[in-house]
Amino acid sequence: MKYILHLLLLMPFYFQAQNKVLFTYDTAGNQYQRELCISGCSSSAKSAKEIKEIESLTEDDLLKFSPEDVISYYPNPVKEELYLQWQLVQENYVMAVRVYSMTGQMLRDFQIGSSVNNLSIPFQQYPTGVYLILLSYKDGGEKTIKIIKQ
Repeated sequence: MKYILHLLLLMPFYFQAQNKVLFTYDTAGNQYQRELCISGCSSSAKSAKEIKEIESLTEDDLLKFSPEDVISYYPNPVKEELYLQWQLVQENYVMAVRVYSMTGQMLRDFQIGSSVNNLSIPFQQYPTGVYLILLSYKDGGEKTIKIIKQ
C-alpha cells in the first residue's frame, strides 16, 4: 500500500517532464553531439550547418570555452582543417600546440613563436574519432580542447 501511494503521488511529475536527449552520430557510429530538448524538439527539425572556408570566418563563427576566454577554434567537428586563434595576454603567449589521440599518443607537435597568434592544423590524414589539442603557455599553464574528426 505504501508503494502504491508513492507511485500515485509521483505519477503527475513523471508524465509532466517530457525532456528528451537527442544524440547525433557520424558514419563510423561515434556520438559527436548530444542535445537536451526541453519541449517541442524533433530530430527532423535540425538543419545542417553550412561549412565555411577559413578565409571567410567571422568572430561569431569561432568557438570559445567561455566569453572571456582568449582561445577560439573552428570548426568542431572538423573534416579537413582546424583553425586555432588566441590572444596574447600580459606576455603569456602559446609556446607549443600538440595533437593527441584519445589513447594518449602524440600525433603532431607545433612549436610557436612569441608573435604568432593563430595556427591551422591539418586533419585530413587522421581517421574519424576524438582528438585532444593541448596548448602550452610560456608561464607553464596548459589548456586542452577536445576536437571531433568526421
